[in-house]
Amino acid sequence: MSEQAPSRRLDQWLFVARLCKSRRRAGELIEAGRVRVNRVVVTKRHFAVRPGHILTLPQGPHIRVVEVSGLGETRRSAQEARQLYYDLEPPRTST
Repeated sequence: MSEQAPSRRLDQWLFVARLCKSRRRAGELIEAGRVRVNRVVVTKRHFAVRPGHILTLPQGPHIRVVEVSGLGETRRSAQEARQLYYDLEPPRTST
C-alpha cells in the first residue's frame, strides 16, 4: 500500500507562505480562478498542495510563479516563509 505525500490546503499554504495577506483573500483568489497549480486553474480552496507543485498567481501588477518546497505549520516571519517555496520567476521591478 503506497502512502501519499503530506499535503496542505491551498488557501492555508498561500497564507502560511505569506503570498496572501489572509486566508480569506487567498480563498477569493482561488475561487475567482486566478490561481493555477501545475498549469491547471484551481477553483477549490481545499485543493491539496504538495512539495514539487508549481503555483502561478497574481501578486500586485505581476504574475508570481513559485515551486512549493515545504508545507509549514503556522504563519511565521517573512524570512521563514520564503523557505517554503522557490521563486521561479522573481517579481519584476517597475521602471
